[in-house]
Amino acid sequence: MDISLNKYISDSGFCSRREADKYIDDCRVTINGKDAQKGNRVKEGDEVRVDGEPLRKKKAPVYIAFNKPKGVTCTTDTKDKTNIIDFINYKTRIFPIGRLDKLSDGLIFLTNDGDIVNKILRAGNGHEKEYIVMVDKPINHEFINQMRNGVKIPGAVTSKCFVKQEGEKKFRIILTQGLNRQIRRMCEALDYKVITLTRIRIMNFNLTNIPPGKWRYFSPAELNTINEMLKYSSKTADNGEGMGE
Repeated sequence: MDISLNKYISDSGFCSRREADKYIDDCRVTINGKDAQKGNRVKEGDEVRVDGEPLRKKKAPVYIAFNKPKGVTCTTDTKDKTNIIDFINYKTRIFPIGRLDKLSDGLIFLTNDGDIVNKILRAGNGHEKEYIVMVDKPINHEFINQMRNGVKIPGAVTSKCFVKQEGEKKFRIILTQGLNRQIRRMCEALDYKVITLTRIRIMNFNLTNIPPGKWRYFSPAELNTINEMLKYSSKTADNGEGMGE
């Protein structure tokens, strides 16, 4: 065995590779008693610890769909009092796939399967995420057209996407990108402020029968479908984009 440290942590079911890098940056990871650094490799017989606790081998895979309420933070760091892990209080270690902003609500997946996380988060996979958004003032055709055709935000221009007006101040948007706080930043660039943002669908999953603050397991049929959709996805670690909003 000789694998990258962040993959070793992810494969254990402790957290995603992205979060593993944060733990490493914060000097909370050791290899054989020495502080770890990004890029370290783990060999057979090495002991990896996070916050002084040895990593345990991953248990049976768990796949959960959760309707996140506002105020819950999509982090595994229990030092954050609003973290999603303590809120769900699942019996074994799981971590979120991607993120939803603390002030946003809606559908998010949690798992202990590092491979499925990396497949879903990889930006090139183009998996759909659908949202209903309410802004602070009436929207018009010009706003919808600009949102559809790409908006210049700091550091990027967003890809073309599906946008449909649903009310005076409400619209539906389907993204295949996962830039951090993407919808909020798109709206801000057009001089609008997001009031509410709800993710209602990820790929073939929606919020049906999941009340706010509740979760359910993937059904066998859903898991089969998602694995089929991900069959040709790379396991490469996500590159900074992912299943954000």
